[in-house]
Amino acid sequence: MPADAANSYAGDISPDEAWDLLAGDPKAMLVDVRTVAEWNFVGTPDLRPLGKQALLVEWQGFPSAGPRPDFVATVERHFDDHGVPKDAPVVLLCRSGVRSRSAAIALTAAGFARAFNIENGFEGPLDPEGHRGGVDGWKARGLPWAQS
Repeated sequence: MPADAANSYAGDISPDEAWDLLAGDPKAMLVDVRTVAEWNFVGTPDLRPLGKQALLVEWQGFPSAGPRPDFVATVERHFDDHGVPKDAPVVLLCRSGVRSRSAAIALTAAGFARAFNIENGFEGPLDPEGHRGGVDGWKARGLPWAQS
């Protein structure tokens, strides 16, 4: 990440802080930027207890290596369709917090004033055995999630 990237989005927040932000601000949105395969096979955040639903928009589709060119436009369209202003908080989530940081930077560059990255993402870092989901992240913190 370039040295100035840390100043080009609202910052990193923990999964618990993201939940509190989503619970406390009716306009706050969660955008899960993982792939369709991850949503289907690993699960998604369950925001039903908050009366909300996560917006699922791939940052990178599989097998392409780069960001989807319509990512920002898709998020903007969703915000517009739901009457959510660009200064509302948006928290971005991926597997481990890397893709979502890039997505937060892209949204900030597009005029979203409060784009946050959820540190450690949905599954967190690898444990000593090379597995995700038990050390940190949305799932390990015990926040609601669902699997199809």
